[in-house]
Amino acid sequence: MNQHLQKGGQLFTFFSLYVAQKIPMAFFSTVIPVIMRQQNFSLEVIGMLQFLKLPWILKFLWSPAIDRSCNKVSDYKRWIFSSEIIYAVVIFSIAFLDLQVTPALIIGLIILAFIASATQDIATDALAVISFSDKDKSLVNSMQSMGGFAGTMIGSGGLLLIYHKMGWGNLLPYLALFVVIAVIPLLFFRGDESARLQLEAKKDMKKAGANDLLGFFKQKGIWKQVVFLFLYYAGIIGTLSMFKPMLVDFGYDMKEIGVMVGIIGTSIGCLGSLFGGFIVRKIGRSWSRIIFAFTILLVTVYVFLLLVCLPVNTATLHLGVSLLWLSYGMATIVVYTTAMDCVRKGYEGTDFTLQTVITHLSGMLMAVGAGKLAGTYGYTTLYFVEMLVAALSFVYILLIFKNKKENVEPKYHR
Repeated sequence: MNQHLQKGGQLFTFFSLYVAQKIPMAFFSTVIPVIMRQQNFSLEVIGMLQFLKLPWILKFLWSPAIDRSCNKVSDYKRWIFSSEIIYAVVIFSIAFLDLQVTPALIIGLIILAFIASATQDIATDALAVISFSDKDKSLVNSMQSMGGFAGTMIGSGGLLLIYHKMGWGNLLPYLALFVVIAVIPLLFFRGDESARLQLEAKKDMKKAGANDLLGFFKQKGIWKQVVFLFLYYAGIIGTLSMFKPMLVDFGYDMKEIGVMVGIIGTSIGCLGSLFGGFIVRKIGRSWSRIIFAFTILLVTVYVFLLLVCLPVNTATLHLGVSLLWLSYGMATIVVYTTAMDCVRKGYEGTDFTLQTVITHLSGMLMAVGAGKLAGTYGYTTLYFVEMLVAALSFVYILLIFKNKKENVEPKYHR
């Protein structure tokens, strides 16, 4: 019973950490595009806001430093605590600024906040990898995904509604306070035997060098995983990035968008990640890749048909949002599970970060491209292209991961 309570406490700790890093990111990523669209900024400019997430693309550059400086659980905790304090202080400082008066300064501070958040993420992911046995990794993957979606729901849904009433300056101090409160469970986190055994591998690590990063790509069979990560989300990221501006163009206000996308959509995504975890555990990685990729393809077909021949109303838009987030939520479990399988011992933070960066890079490129396509050719053309990308991802998985037993027990890092 005590072991179950301890395991539950560990899972809750990681859930809290992922919620803490996600809420401010989701809030800024949601409220700024909506405000800019209401002020008649072009879709191309809104699409360029995806570069705010550049720290999450470049975080692999400093991930080896975190891996090499952490030889015990307390070292990871120190990185997480210090990053979150910086995160909270920057958020608090933004509360005293006005987006219309000092937009460049605010965007710069948001980038600094995202650097702190990305650093916390590296240390948190590495701690998650070493703290759970192979059979329990799917559990912490579910916590990671659910924490991310819960943070998105609060940040882009709940806080968007509160922002509508409180405004920028009154809301952000509470957001900064929440970031600090959410890391309190980490104070009580203790590593177990699994973490100790994983950390023993660091004794055999060679001197720092280019192999810290390049070594990941030298693993046998790893490029199949790299291409998979680049393509898997690409079919829906562009659609998701332009869905909120499209709702503005359809006449929906900030409150209605907050409910539709920020609360209902992300709630469905959270449920999708929960069900996805059970599905992956039940049928394995290979079948899960195929089924979830096919689901993404079907969703992109629906969104395309929504603008071509289906009636566009609140009900059909709600269905589109729900299907998008459901498929996205399920897909995250496959991505995180296979990513954890592919890390080298001693380089947990670096290798997991490299793989998540691939998905972020793919997403950022697709989102920026989506803004260009939608702005130049319209939403219908954008969603047609997204449908083609989803089909390409599905075909790739069928051809490359056709052996059903191939990915049940990956051995890249053994």
